[in-house]
Amino acid sequence: MTALSHPLTYQVNLTSPKTLSAYCDDGGYQGARIALTQFSPEQAVEQVKASGLKGRGGAGFPTGMKWSFVPRKATKTENENTYLVCNADEMEPGTFKDRLLLEGVPHQLIEAMVIAAYAIGANKGYIFLRGEYHLAAQRITHALNEAKTANWLGDNIQGTGFNFELHLHTSAGRYICGEETALINALEGKRANPRAKPPFPQVAGLFGQPTIVNNVETLCNLPHIFRHGIEWYQSHAPESDAGTKIYGACGRVAKPGLWELPMGAPIGKVLNDCAGGMQSGLKLKGLLPGGASTDFLLPQHLDVPMDYDHVAKAGSRLGTGGLIVLDDKQCPVAMVLNLLRFFAQESCGWCTPCRDGTPWAVQLLEKIEQGKGQLADIDELYRLCDFMWIGKTHCALAPGAVEPLRSALNYFNDDFVQHIELHHCPYHHGERHG
Repeated sequence: MTALSHPLTYQVNLTSPKTLSAYCDDGGYQGARIALTQFSPEQAVEQVKASGLKGRGGAGFPTGMKWSFVPRKATKTENENTYLVCNADEMEPGTFKDRLLLEGVPHQLIEAMVIAAYAIGANKGYIFLRGEYHLAAQRITHALNEAKTANWLGDNIQGTGFNFELHLHTSAGRYICGEETALINALEGKRANPRAKPPFPQVAGLFGQPTIVNNVETLCNLPHIFRHGIEWYQSHAPESDAGTKIYGACGRVAKPGLWELPMGAPIGKVLNDCAGGMQSGLKLKGLLPGGASTDFLLPQHLDVPMDYDHVAKAGSRLGTGGLIVLDDKQCPVAMVLNLLRFFAQESCGWCTPCRDGTPWAVQLLEKIEQGKGQLADIDELYRLCDFMWIGKTHCALAPGAVEPLRSALNYFNDDFVQHIELHHCPYHHGERHG
């Protein structure tokens, strides 16, 4: 990860993350101390609102506004709680930014959750962690123990009168748990199906109580906002959304990895300057700009700033900011088939369009990739994209699944047609033309 004087870094060390003492020596927990001693909870929410921080999990909803929806009570009964949940169930293909933060600087997340809990009035919190992140679980557990010993968690934190319990919950592992209401169901020990909204979790979430669910990277901005102030935070990207973003790149690029850059860094900067461009002998054919559930963009889009508005205007979504790169020697049909297989497997099966539509799309793509397709299959894929689109499904899984398919049909239609006309994949036989 590029070492910049921006949020989130704190000299991330994936080999040996800093102890609490070393983290504090580097400025750690100063943001939490400032938040708890210089701001009321309501003022802390307004501070985050004013910062312009948006959710880094994919949706890009303003964080402070989300917090403001939590109802406040002067006093709570014994059975009343407000919960803070960190969504660390990072299962979006092509995305591994949260893993970096969880393994490399776990105390930063704990500090961030102390700040967020104080702001929303939460007395209990959970880190909902992807089950496969074993190393992250070990390091978070160690950091939690250190924080409890140092009174950054528990009762009367640092003598401020604020109480906050924080627990690690290791997920059984389903992609759908990344959806906040499915995550809440899983945390309650139920099947991980998304809930109907309203009511929204901010009003009735975990165990029917007010709940805020935020992504790892979103939360990790908080210590820096409170430690350095709003103007400093916004100065990193004055022409774009506030703050910085961890961008990634995978695929056949020269140097796959993660880099922290000012929000709105152009796609080409991430791909060429950070990832070193394409591997020798390969050319860029297209890319998914924000993980597997976003629309393809093309080489002509390399100047597009990677923020929410500009990527949307280009026809895709910023999503998680992780580039999945398609080169000119890879088959786009096979790539989309691989993604649809994943989404079909991970569907919770709650609604018909997702439960039946994603496997049907897989079958059609398999026919085409194997050279057994017909031109009518392309028309059927277009119909499936409409069948599974926004507003026609219980949650956003199916619309996200068809985004790469829909855009591939539009941008790489000739590839689909050649599969059908040649009766095999032209990339596997070296016959790709056009």
